[in-house]
Amino acid sequence: MTITDSCTDTGTVSWNAEALDEILSNDGGRPVLFANARILTTDPLIGALVGADILFVGPLIVGVGPGIVTAAGDDNAIVVDATGMTVVPAVLDTIALTGGRSTRSEYVATLAPGNTTDFLVVPDELADDVPVAVATLLSRPEQVRALVAAGRPVLWAGTAVPGRPTAPETGIPAAADLTGSPRVGVWTDRNDFLHQELSADGRYDETRGGRPHAYQGRYWIDGDRIDYLDDLGFWAYGEFHGAELHHAGYVMKLG
Repeated sequence: MTITDSCTDTGTVSWNAEALDEILSNDGGRPVLFANARILTTDPLIGALVGADILFVGPLIVGVGPGIVTAAGDDNAIVVDATGMTVVPAVLDTIALTGGRSTRSEYVATLAPGNTTDFLVVPDELADDVPVAVATLLSRPEQVRALVAAGRPVLWAGTAVPGRPTAPETGIPAAADLTGSPRVGVWTDRNDFLHQELSADGRYDETRGGRPHAYQGRYWIDGDRIDYLDDLGFWAYGEFHGAELHHAGYVMKLG
């Protein structure tokens, strides 16, 4: 069944409400297909498509182009009729848009198979090109039909989707109590040059080349990412890869 736009008494737009309910109840196993749209992929190989579909499973795009909708029933896909809509990347590679990438492999954030399902859907008349479509999101969010991040709707029909992720509060957070964390202790690189002590009170202390307290400051761990705020005022980061901590070209192990 095709669901067309309609306005309520409050002036909000109703758009594919049933499809939204299906997407929100989907555990990620069912494919989702936005059909019959104009798609500005920003990918130099694929380009712009008219009357096309974009198919994704969870956070990854698996297909883009005309005719995918014909197989939607075979895969029990959730179909969103996007007739009259333009789909553009929600994350812009402005360097690519201005011709600053030399090869296709350098492009990021395009609507190509294998890339992350981050896209924006707006009416055709509000999307002369990709920058204009994104400007609609920033200046007229009530006109956005869908904003999808990693395969999950964030905005739908101009309003926030229930249960959507919320941005972290702006500002420097209080230090967490990391007592008992397996990542607390002294991390040492393979050449024994860098010693980085992570304390349970959220402070770090680096020894470099035998020079104690070379850098000191605060740190925060978010998943496998660690952010540092040095007492001198600069920020740095590292990543945990299993039993290793990678930071500024150093590979460290605990103990």
